[in-house]
Amino acid sequence: MLTIRRAKIKQTVTTKAIHSSSFRDPSGYVFTDNGVIKRVINPIYFEHYYRLKSSGFFNTLFKNELLVKHEELSASDDEIIIQPEFIPFITYPYEWCFNQYKEAALLTLKLQKFCLENGFSLKDASAFNIVFHNGKAIFIDTLSFEFYQENTPWRAYKQFITHFLGPLVLAHFHGSEMLKLSSNFIDGIPVKTIASLLPFKTKLNPFLYSNIHLLAKFEEKHSTDYKGETKVASLSKKGQLNIIESLYSYIKKLELKEASEWGKYYEKTNYSDTAFQLKSAIINKWINTLNTKTVIDVGGNDGTFVRRITAPLQQALVCDIDNNAVDYNYKQIKQNKERFITPFVLDVLNPSATIGFNNQERQSFIERVSAFHPDVTLALAVIHHMSLSGNVPFSASAKFFRAFSNYLIIEFPKREDSWVQRLLKSKGEFESYFDFYNQVNFESAFSLYFELIEKQSIEKSERVMYLFKVK
Repeated sequence: MLTIRRAKIKQTVTTKAIHSSSFRDPSGYVFTDNGVIKRVINPIYFEHYYRLKSSGFFNTLFKNELLVKHEELSASDDEIIIQPEFIPFITYPYEWCFNQYKEAALLTLKLQKFCLENGFSLKDASAFNIVFHNGKAIFIDTLSFEFYQENTPWRAYKQFITHFLGPLVLAHFHGSEMLKLSSNFIDGIPVKTIASLLPFKTKLNPFLYSNIHLLAKFEEKHSTDYKGETKVASLSKKGQLNIIESLYSYIKKLELKEASEWGKYYEKTNYSDTAFQLKSAIINKWINTLNTKTVIDVGGNDGTFVRRITAPLQQALVCDIDNNAVDYNYKQIKQNKERFITPFVLDVLNPSATIGFNNQERQSFIERVSAFHPDVTLALAVIHHMSLSGNVPFSASAKFFRAFSNYLIIEFPKREDSWVQRLLKSKGEFESYFDFYNQVNFESAFSLYFELIEKQSIEKSERVMYLFKVK
């Protein structure tokens, strides 16, 4: 009977467009149906699914917005097909700011605690099981829940350390750049690597010694047969809950020790309040004219100008290279309960690439933003950084922005702008190479890919606003 079911599953799989990241779990897989994300549940997971459904477990998580909602479309002896709630844009762990990463870790622990209290357990603790949607972290892997077995340790414990605790502790001691290591280690940063990167004094911390250093020693000693569970063969439910509680308490208190140039960017702008207000008014005029519902603000700092948009936006992506700016933006989102803004960390000079198995498991930023295809792209005070810090030609920048949306609102700081002057002076003897940086060349290069709809100078500043439409 099992052989027949496997044969049927294999035949069914070949008829569906399986998502490139969905191949690791024998319980089921994700596929796309005319652009709609759906999930197949295999017979091996039927008992789990129906118990989770009938017990009210799923509904409780749905109601509390801890697990993405789904609708059951069909059910047969061979497969169950569900359709999860649509999430417009997926961000990955290496694109999260520190506080987003913390929230994702705490959510995972909350779910495991709730699982234990209801006879279940998380069978994995991958950071990629979480996305940010409607202003908060939410779990998206419906098939990650298994039955709890008495006195059995949490088998996802090590994965939680490598995906969450390790990166957060490294960021705490060495800065937020350490969070980007998850792009190199999509299966989790090795415990040995985490331990080797931590300061010696962490060995004197009982919590870190037990959960990282001792775990690294244990893993190395038993490297040939280690399966990734906790350090003990048997553990009561109470003992496991105590571990969950200690992890939760420690992570909740973690903070960054770093500062940045851009964290409070708008407190030290180089144009007047009048110019600031005019810039916002220009953006609002064009946004409303275009009947805009979705935007992406590239280099959007803390989301200030997105928040000043008067149009009723459905979704706004705000990305910036600076973790502290994104962190501040995220805190504002939580404080104001802004469900429409999704912040993330992005370096436009090195946007997230396609990585993972077959170089297709995690999509690139360009692929994801092209699929999202916002109505309007905002690029405010970013072109001079691309051109003068990154040496990116105007034509290459124009080609980059063309992939985003049909309309582009871009701010051009002229050579006389104080920020531009500072960047030019930093070039020393090579400053003359950047003579290309002027309005004429900017407009000429962007005209290759865009039609100029309107441009307007920002009074009492050395900046000009442009509204372009993709040709």
